[in-house]
Amino acid sequence: MSSIKEQLFSEVAECDASSNNKVTVVGIGQVGMACAFSILTQNVSSDLALIDVAADKLQGELMDLQHGSAFIKNAKIQASTDFSVSAGSRLCIITAGARQRPGESRLDLVQRNTDIFKGIIPKLVEYSPNTILLVVSNPVDILTYVAWKLSGLPKNRVIGSGTNLDSSRFRFLMSQRLNIAPTSCHGWIIGEHGDSSVPVWSGVNVAGVRLRELNPDVGTDSDTEKWCELHSEVVNSAYEVIKLKGYTSWAIGLSCASLASSILRNTNNVHAVSTLVNQGEHGIKEEVYLSLPCVLTANGVSHIVKQILTDSETVQLQKSAALMQQVQLGIKW
Repeated sequence: MSSIKEQLFSEVAECDASSNNKVTVVGIGQVGMACAFSILTQNVSSDLALIDVAADKLQGELMDLQHGSAFIKNAKIQASTDFSVSAGSRLCIITAGARQRPGESRLDLVQRNTDIFKGIIPKLVEYSPNTILLVVSNPVDILTYVAWKLSGLPKNRVIGSGTNLDSSRFRFLMSQRLNIAPTSCHGWIIGEHGDSSVPVWSGVNVAGVRLRELNPDVGTDSDTEKWCELHSEVVNSAYEVIKLKGYTSWAIGLSCASLASSILRNTNNVHAVSTLVNQGEHGIKEEVYLSLPCVLTANGVSHIVKQILTDSETVQLQKSAALMQQVQLGIKW
């Protein structure tokens, strides 16, 4: 007797299981799952693979997402501890990595995560040689540089999530002060995703009206309205969220979904992402990854926007580059 499936369908052609929007997320901690959830619920990808070393948790997360498949356009979701599940991915998002231990130096953390990346990056490239790598693990600028070195991929296809989230936090804080939507506030945070990030106050505007045209002291210590506090809040916001809830997740997940959308849909949107800085750009001579406004396409970064920075902003960006180079020199390959 024929099976129900055989009785239900008459085959016309063999199904092509390949996908042109497959995304793999490596690391299913709070950040990895927020990325996966945001990508699925925004219909950025209909083909998602999860990879982690924790087999039981991996299976649990897979089942939990699969049970909601009817509510997310019936996306195909897979999970495995084996990297073969990532085969054919157009985008691989890496959130895996060690957390900083009490008393541990930044360099030690970089080295531990570099060692972890040695077991991740080559395998992703082996199964998806045409993929784009999006690094989220911290310190993101250093680890994106590490991923680029380990992958052998061209620089345009190795990207860090960078200050895309910092810029979003910046715009949100602006919106709170001005009582308008964050999407109507325009401002960029560039450089390191961290303490040495650079707020581009010279370009902050609403509807093309630059705040510095209204108050030349905006963003400086001389500003009586203390707009410079916004950048301090951006830098400290992650620490504050971690103190209150133990980790950050939703905002970075949404940020990554936005980056994934620009790449998979080839939208040519401009995002502040960590990219290998062109030699001489803003006077930077070091071979480092830092966030600059980049045009994202189906092939990764196609262009870097040449922002017109003030002398002060340029000096701050160069200091950020020097700090990255100093840390990179201590990496043991």
